[in-house]
Amino acid sequence: MHGFVFPNEVNVVWTVMIVLYPYITGLVAGAFVVSSLYHLFGRTELRAVARFSLASAFVFLLFAPLPLLMHLGRPERAFNIMVTPNFSSAMAGFGFIYIAYLLLVAVEIWFVIRRDLVARARSGAWPVRWLARLLLLGDERDDEAMARGSQRLVRFLAALGIPMACLLHGYVGFLFGSVKANPWWSTPLMFVIFVFSAIVSGIAVLLFHYTNIAWASRWHVDHDCVRSLGRFLWGFMIVAVALEVLEVLSIAYQQTEEWEVLGELIRKKLFLSYVVLQYLVFSLVPFVLLGIATLFRLRDRVARLLLWIASTMLLAQVLLMRWNVVIGGQLFSKSFRGFTSFMPGLGTREGLVVAAVIFTVPFGILYLFHRIVPLFPPETMARRTPVQ
Repeated sequence: MHGFVFPNEVNVVWTVMIVLYPYITGLVAGAFVVSSLYHLFGRTELRAVARFSLASAFVFLLFAPLPLLMHLGRPERAFNIMVTPNFSSAMAGFGFIYIAYLLLVAVEIWFVIRRDLVARARSGAWPVRWLARLLLLGDERDDEAMARGSQRLVRFLAALGIPMACLLHGYVGFLFGSVKANPWWSTPLMFVIFVFSAIVSGIAVLLFHYTNIAWASRWHVDHDCVRSLGRFLWGFMIVAVALEVLEVLSIAYQQTEEWEVLGELIRKKLFLSYVVLQYLVFSLVPFVLLGIATLFRLRDRVARLLLWIASTMLLAQVLLMRWNVVIGGQLFSKSFRGFTSFMPGLGTREGLVVAAVIFTVPFGILYLFHRIVPLFPPETMARRTPVQ
């Protein structure tokens, strides 16, 4: 801490859990967009990850409120926003949007996997057979009329889910942008930046995870799917990073009284995490790698390696963006004459270990999900090659 800081601003209140929360909701929104590209817009090259992306959105959505609950001193009070709603509260609005979106994704994934559930209910091992019958609500019909009706409902739910996904994650940007007393947050672009960076992180985690699973399982990688994900990732990444840069440039160009403290914040407190890591390393390098993989006709293995590196780096870039927004916005005092500092804990309730556990558990749930109902097309899993 240096300079003049108000006593109530010495300690950073929103810590690692508030960084993790928008990161997880971003994965939800981005994964659902990829699923909708297949189910709604007919991008058939994405079939290899269409079901996996929808399952990822659902599983991460289940864990999205957990960082908030870990942050609260009395987490059981979180249900008060549902019992005694205040419709002028953005936090209460999130509760209703979250519940509605969770139900929508659950219903959509039920229709997508219904045929597989019927097969499991008829011929699976007894625990899986019992669970499948429970999920089917006792209705094991499987005919073409049922399949066509399910497809129509899936397309309808995908169309309805895209704006809800944007609302779910964009509301986080709305919350930060509505804090007028904080010039680092108070910008109309915050909502849009959060939405586009969410799509980037969602596509990146699918590309990263699918490549790892295919490599570990010795599956034949669907290169058309991977290259298509790379093109979408490159496009959304350009828009997201451009908006982030334009936000800072607009504040700098206006040269308001707040820029003096924000400029010092960027040059000193956030120079490493914001300027060097977020932009120069984890934005510029993926931009070049994605451009090479997209514009040039490379060998499949080389292109896949470049896309895997770029997706991994962009996952780190979005996490850094969340960190710099949430933590960075709390490092300077409202007096504009001082700065505080923050170092995350390791084993505390809101420490790095708990955050890592919350982030990794959904991947284990996805594995169990896949053991019950396959999340990838059978032909993709069946085509194995000794060497990729």
